[in-house]
Amino acid sequence: MSRITESEIADAIIEYLTEKTSGRASIQELVREIPNRVNLSAEDLAPSPTRNNEAIWEQQVRNVTSHKKSPGNAIHGGRLISTLGGFALPGREDAA
Repeated sequence: MSRITESEIADAIIEYLTEKTSGRASIQELVREIPNRVNLSAEDLAPSPTRNNEAIWEQQVRNVTSHKKSPGNAIHGGRLISTLGGFALPGREDAA
């Protein structure tokens, strides 16, 4: 099995947020939930070489925000909003 892509991670985030009344979630919440929704390979689960105590796939969750100016990114494409410490669906960034 190959590594999960950032786009697949973003799709899992959007799927989860769509199910939530608030349409928002913290990074920590997403890190707990995403493994329940996608198949992660041994490569995905390997320790990140640049972030201590984090798996490669967890880094990809944060990369959705880091790469927000890149075409093809879910934030760049208007499918997600980056919030302080997490993500929201468009129009839900101010939801409680």
